[in-house]
Amino acid sequence: MSNYIVSARKYRPTTFDSVVGQQALTTTLKNAIAQGKLAHAYLFCGPRGVGKTTCARIFAKTINCLHPTPQGEACNECESCRAINEQRSYNLHELDAASNNSVEDIRELIAQVQLPPQVGRYKVFIIDEVHMLSAAAFNAFLKTLEEPPAHAIFILATTEKHKILPTILSRCQIYDFNRITVADAVKHLQYVADKEGITYEPEALHVIAEKADGGMRDALSIFDQVTSFCEGHITYDKVIEDLNVLDYDAYFNMTDTLLKGDLSGAMLQLNSILSKGFEANYFIGGLASHFRNLLMSRDAQTLPLLDVSERVRQRYQEQSQRCKPQLLYRALKLCNDCDMNYRTSRNKRLLVELTLIEVGQAAQGEDDTGCGRGPIRRLKPIFSSTQPAQKQATAPQVASQTAATTQTAQPTVPTAPPAQPAQPTTPTQPGATLPASLTNTATVQRTTTHHTARTLSIRGLRSQYQAEQQQPQPASAVAEPAPSAASGTATPSILERQTTGALAYPFNQDQLTYHWFRFAQQLPQEQSAMAGRMRNMQPQLKENWNVEITVANGIVEEYLHSMQVTLRNYLRTQLRNDQITLTIRVAEGEEGQRAFSRVDQYKEMLKRSPELDFLRKELGLELA
Repeated sequence: MSNYIVSARKYRPTTFDSVVGQQALTTTLKNAIAQGKLAHAYLFCGPRGVGKTTCARIFAKTINCLHPTPQGEACNECESCRAINEQRSYNLHELDAASNNSVEDIRELIAQVQLPPQVGRYKVFIIDEVHMLSAAAFNAFLKTLEEPPAHAIFILATTEKHKILPTILSRCQIYDFNRITVADAVKHLQYVADKEGITYEPEALHVIAEKADGGMRDALSIFDQVTSFCEGHITYDKVIEDLNVLDYDAYFNMTDTLLKGDLSGAMLQLNSILSKGFEANYFIGGLASHFRNLLMSRDAQTLPLLDVSERVRQRYQEQSQRCKPQLLYRALKLCNDCDMNYRTSRNKRLLVELTLIEVGQAAQGEDDTGCGRGPIRRLKPIFSSTQPAQKQATAPQVASQTAATTQTAQPTVPTAPPAQPAQPTTPTQPGATLPASLTNTATVQRTTTHHTARTLSIRGLRSQYQAEQQQPQPASAVAEPAPSAASGTATPSILERQTTGALAYPFNQDQLTYHWFRFAQQLPQEQSAMAGRMRNMQPQLKENWNVEITVANGIVEEYLHSMQVTLRNYLRTQLRNDQITLTIRVAEGEEGQRAFSRVDQYKEMLKRSPELDFLRKELGLELA
């Protein structure tokens, strides 16, 4: 039985032209040799297995070749070339800095530098993993590296250039090696397979090249492993089984399931993937890459960006036509957020399942967020067992129950504005959204200007909210949306608009605060800092429908002035009052001080609205 040589050694390049994926670097080195412009020190840096040491050996052999070819390559036939190929040349010295990193090792190297070559013109010293040298060894090597003898050339190789001292870098010509692309790796694997007489499927070699992650040595090592498993015929299914990787089918099937809205099936597929031993973050990263490939497949110009085989590329094209761009943007955002939050999540599987649910709902058009900003997190029912007939049967009952509740619970709104605006009620603490968010689901006792207590029941408000959601909206409501039940304002009819001309419906402090917070929440992501400041402000309702805004400093005042028109138009539209004006002023003295902690904010709220304590006790709430 002959000695077996692995493919990474057997098919190691011996000429510059046979180096895979580094054409620019090899051309530069060949031209430098042909023109006789050789530097005394080179630094080859790049990922593992991309040809750094191989190029260093080819360079050393070429500059010492006695009969170079017209193309600038070594002849591989002269005594110098044969000695280097057989690793018995005295002109080539290799030092592994990972295990020889002391000052004594560098001193021995410096002693060898002084000896001239016996055969050839140059002595080449290759120091591999040079970043492992100690600081003292680097310092001892500096002088020799800067001014070596004319016959000495140093080639340093490393995978971590950032660990090398700047004084070393400044003395070297630096060559950055690239990762081997999937296409180049597949082409070289095909060459090796043809030489070995091994049959293969192109998709199988693509999987091997992607698994190698840009390293040609890793690709050849995986190739040898797969060849032993497949017994001379490399197929896609056997490669997937041997390497235990998630194939394209897993992501294509998951995407088809989400497009159908079959979230139960998606949960089962995820469970099957996890049961095979794959980590959930590995799956979510692959799913994000799959959505990225689908997005690239929608345009013929970006289609070449896919490093896949022709058959898989056609599958991407077919599936991408069934995915809207907005869905792909949304899915990429969700998968990216899941990948970033995975490490800090305590329930990692639940995080991935929620991401799949949100992608599935977005695929069914149940997600009203766009493709840009972050969405409001909410999940809709996915395992519903209620039949449509039952929903239609219960709808009249809900409508009949809410009819009486609406008349008794909703206050009457005057048809014309009064001569003088009503005295505004005591406002709530800025930044506290608890009263505004619970008015539709909790019992709230509110004090008015006449100190009249009015209690709204939880059941009544819930029924009223359901009735408003089920009732169809008129055409005028689509053109100008009516405020929510929490604001308490009424929508004027078309006849009232025609008779009055300008709207001037009354509103109180609570309604103003509610829409102020809504405006802050709707600001885009790039204005998040201003939105936070607005949530901490408290607009005050003054006479003649003037809204006074007190800010902390002149910078905020200037920013509010720039958006004053937009804010005023928004409040006029939502509060149905075209007489609203804004006054912005800077706080004086202690006026601008506010409570920063949630406890302090709650205490301030209790001073202004003692009814909140009653609400907290009734619902058993706790301060978050």
